[in-house]
Amino acid sequence: MKRLGTGIGWRPEIADAVEAMPAVDWVEVVAENICPGRLPASLLRLRERGVTVVPHGVSLGLGGADRPDPGRLAALAERVEVLGSPLVTEHIAFVRAGGPGTFSPRLEAGHLLPVPRTRDALDVLCENVRIARDALPVPLAVENIAALFAWPGEDLTEGQFLYELADRTGVRLLIDVANLYTNHVNNGEDPARALAELPLEALAYVHVAGGVERDGVWHDSHAHPVPAPVLDVLTDLASRVTPPGVLLERDEDFPEPAELEGELAAIRAAVEKGRTGCRDSARFSVRASEERPAGEPVRRRLALDQTALLSALVAGTPAPEGFDRARLAVQTRALAAKRAGVVAKVAPELPEILGAAYRPAFLAYAGARPMSGGYRRDALDFAAHLLGPGAPADSRVRREVRAWWRERSGPVPRSRRPAVRLVRGVRRMVLGR
Repeated sequence: MKRLGTGIGWRPEIADAVEAMPAVDWVEVVAENICPGRLPASLLRLRERGVTVVPHGVSLGLGGADRPDPGRLAALAERVEVLGSPLVTEHIAFVRAGGPGTFSPRLEAGHLLPVPRTRDALDVLCENVRIARDALPVPLAVENIAALFAWPGEDLTEGQFLYELADRTGVRLLIDVANLYTNHVNNGEDPARALAELPLEALAYVHVAGGVERDGVWHDSHAHPVPAPVLDVLTDLASRVTPPGVLLERDEDFPEPAELEGELAAIRAAVEKGRTGCRDSARFSVRASEERPAGEPVRRRLALDQTALLSALVAGTPAPEGFDRARLAVQTRALAAKRAGVVAKVAPELPEILGAAYRPAFLAYAGARPMSGGYRRDALDFAAHLLGPGAPADSRVRREVRAWWRERSGPVPRSRRPAVRLVRGVRRMVLGR
């Protein structure tokens, strides 16, 4: 496995700072946030300097009941090729559910949600990983995620689940030590036990990030400094195996460059501290054996379970039996808040038009309308909602939202009020359009 060194997640907001950091060996970029034909100039300059760029996918949903979408795989492969990357990474998570056979419309989480650590879910995940691995031009590594809640009736610990996944598929692992810490705080899972059970010889690299305690749980926010307990988990990992690479993630509330460089220095120190007692072992060998595909009944059961959970989180249906309802309520609020934040980024004109009313208006909209597409579609749907009955009465707001919606989506959405439809129809006849 290529030695990557110490890196940082590349984001447009800190592009100049990252370029100026002399000790950054490599960067990671969210794959869905770049266009292969129009790479940011900063990334091009980094590549010209010989800095490795690794694309990090967030939308495949490898832990979902459906097989990976060929279009999404092709898009990820294209980004690998244009960046000249030595590997590509994704998550062990599901991000959508519903659709045919589930008695539910298609639902999007807009977030990475945990898969149940059961034999059925593992069988589906292994097949999905093999499909993705075979469609990509470089090795694939998959990341453990942070969870605000646990599935009832799980058969395996996190370490056992990841060990079997790597053993059965040959996939590499991206271990996020901040996520191990999050799962320790929220679900009582011991990071040391997880590390002891992991196939660390399959390690591709490591993520480190900060978080915050809110609503009685730890949120992996990527918007706060890395806390000491997370660095302790990194030190424990480095005492067991020399990590090929370690990367600092930061997605929000970016500090001054000096603070970011200080966090990178703390990461290096934590790794060095662990290396003094490193005991690299060779107990793991990739098997990657050919296996029978997961049966359709298994996929259907998983689809129904994931749909019921996601529907409870985003559509207000009752929580499935066995889940902690209070934790699901926390997750529901977190999903809505994330939707509001991302839509504000992809459509910054909407919070500018609405001002202080944007967030409460969006949260009220999100509470009754699950996301059925990506965030850009969500922004358009929110704008259409603002033009419907019961929307803001302020004429300026309606006028500016209408202009924004029309520019991006065509004609004004069809009104549910007959009088409005009549007026618009007459206007079109008079104007000849």
